[in-house]
Amino acid sequence: MFYLVPFGKRNREDAFSLLAKSFNDMFNDDFFAPIKSGVQSFRTDVHESEQAYLIEAELPGFRKDEIDIDYNAPYLTIKAVRNEEKSEENDKQQVVRKERRYGEYVRRFYVQDIAEEGIRASLKDGLLKLEVPKRTKPQGKRIEIEDGGAAGGQQ
Repeated sequence: MFYLVPFGKRNREDAFSLLAKSFNDMFNDDFFAPIKSGVQSFRTDVHESEQAYLIEAELPGFRKDEIDIDYNAPYLTIKAVRNEEKSEENDKQQVVRKERRYGEYVRRFYVQDIAEEGIRASLKDGLLKLEVPKRTKPQGKRIEIEDGGAAGGQQ
């Protein structure tokens, strides 16, 4: 006999939701990796204090000679380049799955009024820490208005 489901008890997921989910799954797949941009990003945290910005970037597996930090006002750029290593031993083995990524990883930050000569960077356990000091702003001077005098002109 036929399997009948009462109208109110059907699955609430409509056709559009299923289609949208399918598209998201398809485009998140690495099948489209050659079409995507060759430049990739990495995760960062940015903290601000009165004196400086602290930028922490996750760059696991990178050596400090593979990371380039450049400040060209007003942009601070962090670039890490990982080249694919080829060896004859790997050529003899059949690759079953390859998930490691190679290429450029770049982040740019818009920062103004920083003291570029004081920027300090350190790399430990895959975490790049940048301390970017802010430029000290000159304090304004209050100008007092004098009573009378040549500029005041009395009548």
